[in-house]
Amino acid sequence: MVIRPLVPQDKDKIRLLIELRGTFNKNEIQIAMEVVGEALRYPEREEYHVFCAVDRTGSLVGFTCFGPIPMTDNCYDVYWIVVDEKFSRKGIGGRLLECMEEFVVRKKARRIYVDTSSTAAYAAARSFYEKCGYRVVCVLHDFYRKSDHKMIFMKEV
Repeated sequence: MVIRPLVPQDKDKIRLLIELRGTFNKNEIQIAMEVVGEALRYPEREEYHVFCAVDRTGSLVGFTCFGPIPMTDNCYDVYWIVVDEKFSRKGIGGRLLECMEEFVVRKKARRIYVDTSSTAAYAAARSFYEKCGYRVVCVLHDFYRKSDHKMIFMKEV
């Protein structure tokens, strides 16, 4: 498994990966693709960074997108981390997160934040973040919709 920066040929593969995962709705997919597009169009802005996990055949099997949080003192957001379901629980998500953390530490990051949903569909994601050393620092009740709370995880780096 190789973790490498985003290249233009990844964009359609990322869309397919997100769609096939089945967790994300149409609006979420649209936002993800806008962010990936911004990362490709304006890399010099360093607003969004995308790392891709590629297997030995060259197939994209996961990605993470993250960036600095504007108006903060070296805090970062993880916007997306998605792994092909066929490769789930094989360490790819952890490796993507580890590469992201190494990158932001080199940028002098203090904290990393991750927002996720409280719904059952995101239970594995919440468990994953906790296993990786992130802790819940805030819950915004009924944020996305009634009974779908925004859970904010954070890790000091």
